[in-house]
Amino acid sequence: MSREQIVYRLSHRRDISGITQHQEPIPKASDHEVVMKTRSVALNYRDIAVATSAYPSPCKENGVPCSDAAGDIVSVGPGVQNLSVGDKVVAAFDPTVLYGPRQGFGQGLGAMVDGVLREHVLLPATAVVKVKQHGEQTYGEWASLVCTGVTCWNALYGNVPLKPGQVVLCQGTGGVSITTLIFAKAAGATVIVTSSSDEKLELVKTKYGVHHGINYSKTPDWAEEALKITDGRGVDYVIENGGSGTIAQSIKAITYGGTIACIGFLSPANQEDMPNVAMLAMGKGAVVRGIQVGSVQMLQDVVRFVGERGLRMPVEKEFGFDRESVMQAYEYVKSGAHIGKVCITVS
Repeated sequence: MSREQIVYRLSHRRDISGITQHQEPIPKASDHEVVMKTRSVALNYRDIAVATSAYPSPCKENGVPCSDAAGDIVSVGPGVQNLSVGDKVVAAFDPTVLYGPRQGFGQGLGAMVDGVLREHVLLPATAVVKVKQHGEQTYGEWASLVCTGVTCWNALYGNVPLKPGQVVLCQGTGGVSITTLIFAKAAGATVIVTSSSDEKLELVKTKYGVHHGINYSKTPDWAEEALKITDGRGVDYVIENGGSGTIAQSIKAITYGGTIACIGFLSPANQEDMPNVAMLAMGKGAVVRGIQVGSVQMLQDVVRFVGERGLRMPVEKEFGFDRESVMQAYEYVKSGAHIGKVCITVS
């Protein structure tokens, strides 16, 4: 193992030009730690928000970005019992949350604490989960489960578990929506996806087999269309990626007693246009849940589910690890042109 490694840090957070490359020492594992050689890093919209000061939480100055990585164990501390050198693994989004809900924004990698956009990452062994060692999934696919996969799992199973035959509505065609589509279909649910692009809806239909698509540019009242699709009953789950600008439509689309998982903040409403969420939710008897990724236990559940079912995660495009390629990966996620996940191949 070389003594130095490539590490990316955010020298400023005005825009993504703050991503800078450094040479730093490779860390060493103490008693209950491991060192993971990073093979792939999966990007999230959160990474764009952190790099541009749009993330709704304090972030570490000059921190290492990104939260989602898969790789191989190259060193283990003497107190580690359940992991060995050579194991293929993923690292949990928040190493401090082993089970149960996160307390606020916690210690999520790549924002409040140093993240994974580097060649080697030092981690507590309790935050590392082994994946299927000889499955068909790539490192990028496994990395995509860390934040996105756990978020989707939490949305569908963290409160009232999804049942076969129920209906799930996903907003957009990004990583969270397409991963939820894959999980929900594997569980026997019907899935509706919304998008502003007929081209994207057609691709999602042909590639991922979504049951129904709604173009919200052509049909601004997409909740009414969802009610028609479900014969007036409404959907059982909404994956709410828009935030305050779309929550009223989500509540309109939900069935009585259904669950709305609030995940994103891509479409904020002006304060004067904010809907009365409390009254709307009460009128439907709906559960409106805030989702902040999930625990190590949930990551274990997701990894097992994907491995046993042989599910393939929606990695659309992969970029290299040189600075120019990393910047291109960020720009691509920022553009919103992707369908599914975008990854950076480290080695």
